[in-house]
Amino acid sequence: MATFKTFLIFILAGTLLGTFIASLVAPSYIEWYNSTPLASQTMCNLPEVVRRVTTSLMHSQLMGAGIGAGVGLVAAILVAVRARSRAKQGPGSPPPAATAA
Repeated sequence: MATFKTFLIFILAGTLLGTFIASLVAPSYIEWYNSTPLASQTMCNLPEVVRRVTTSLMHSQLMGAGIGAGVGLVAAILVAVRARSRAKQGPGSPPPAATAA
């Protein structure tokens, strides 16, 4: 049960961190992507632009959350493997002897 809790904490922390980073980075990219070249005035359908920009931001946040969850899962696996290998050695056992090559 402790391993499941560790995995869940790492995945949720990664998800939150990924969403936070995407929320910081995505607006700059969306602004650059939707800006007009040479700063000329253009006529546009404003509700459509707002809908597209909002969709882009939400999509970026969803991708950030997914990537963060994946990174959190990998980190949790590494922590669990390291904890398991330390548990097999035991608290008083010496480290494995290095072999001479």
